[in-house]
Amino acid sequence: MDYRLTPEHELLRQTVREFAQREIQPIAKKVDHDDWWPDALVPKMAELGLLGVTVPEQLGGAGLDTISYAIVVEEICRVSGSIGLSVAAHNSLGTQHIAQGGTKKQVETFVPPLAQGKKLGAWALTEPQAGSDAAGLQTVAVKDGDGWSISGQKQFITNGHISSTFTVMAKTDLDKGVKGITAFIVDKGTKGFTVGKKEDKLGCRGSPTSQLYFDDCHVPNDRVVGDKLGEGFTGAMKTLDGGRISIGAMALGLGEAAYTKSVEYSKQRHAFGGPIAKLQATQWKIADMRTRLDAARLMIYKAATMKDEGVPFAKEAAAAKLFASEVGMWATTQAIQIHGGNGYIVDYEVERYFRDVKLCEIGEGTSEVQRMVLAKQLGLRA
Repeated sequence: MDYRLTPEHELLRQTVREFAQREIQPIAKKVDHDDWWPDALVPKMAELGLLGVTVPEQLGGAGLDTISYAIVVEEICRVSGSIGLSVAAHNSLGTQHIAQGGTKKQVETFVPPLAQGKKLGAWALTEPQAGSDAAGLQTVAVKDGDGWSISGQKQFITNGHISSTFTVMAKTDLDKGVKGITAFIVDKGTKGFTVGKKEDKLGCRGSPTSQLYFDDCHVPNDRVVGDKLGEGFTGAMKTLDGGRISIGAMALGLGEAAYTKSVEYSKQRHAFGGPIAKLQATQWKIADMRTRLDAARLMIYKAATMKDEGVPFAKEAAAAKLFASEVGMWATTQAIQIHGGNGYIVDYEVERYFRDVKLCEIGEGTSEVQRMVLAKQLGLRA
């Protein structure tokens, strides 16, 4: 298995890095401070193929591999975790569940507008009583004439306020547990579907996190993803496996940003007769940051390569997400420590990286859930 970067990967990294510095960096602080989603960025990102990275070209996407996708998310998150999170949720969740599990007609109808940035996608699994325990969801869909009527509530839905296409998990058979969960495609504006309040969050504040309400929301039969009942949970788990690679990449990007700022600051900040970069305590923090971030990157690229090769990758994706998110949290913590009092104020970006990266230990499966997944993959759980 070879997951070294090609010249094309390196060119993509340079292109996305330059785009992020030019278009996102000048507004990153405002995005966070004002909890603001910049709509004007969407067509610019779409033009570069950043909203359909792995979608085939014939469906309007960039047709790139999963390592390329990880690079895209990493480079955007080096500048803004908020923008990077919304891009990741749109690609990995909002688009991929339909792209991977939809019927031919569903894929041809819904995927191109998403990949081209004409619409943004959101994915609705989490509920007030069903987060890590996804099987406990209480949203139900009952047969209603020529379709289905959905009732229930979702929460913590990334992109809820800015999306037009939603993939919604609901129970169609209350007696079958996870085998009774079905995925539906719901359009914004459908009668009975309401986007609730936008959550006021610790970090990733420009990426809207929303509550969703369904009150006898009617959708036709052709909105059942894959035209198959009871396969929503399986499709959701496959979607999450791929999404975990992108969340690992998000943590990596924020960790890399913290590392870069720490190196720069340590050379500029003087104490005890010279730059703090000359102090062993600082040097060891930075050396450990570099080592752990490099290890996280290799784990992410391994999982991405296995996904593209079509071999089972759930264990590798869970391990990469677990390790990268905890490394990102650790690296941003060290960055604040290196910056001292300055790291605790908003004038220095490391405090934003610290707030943003915490989500990576929670979203798309908490660190505890990743350890459960790994234990099962290792044959330690039934």
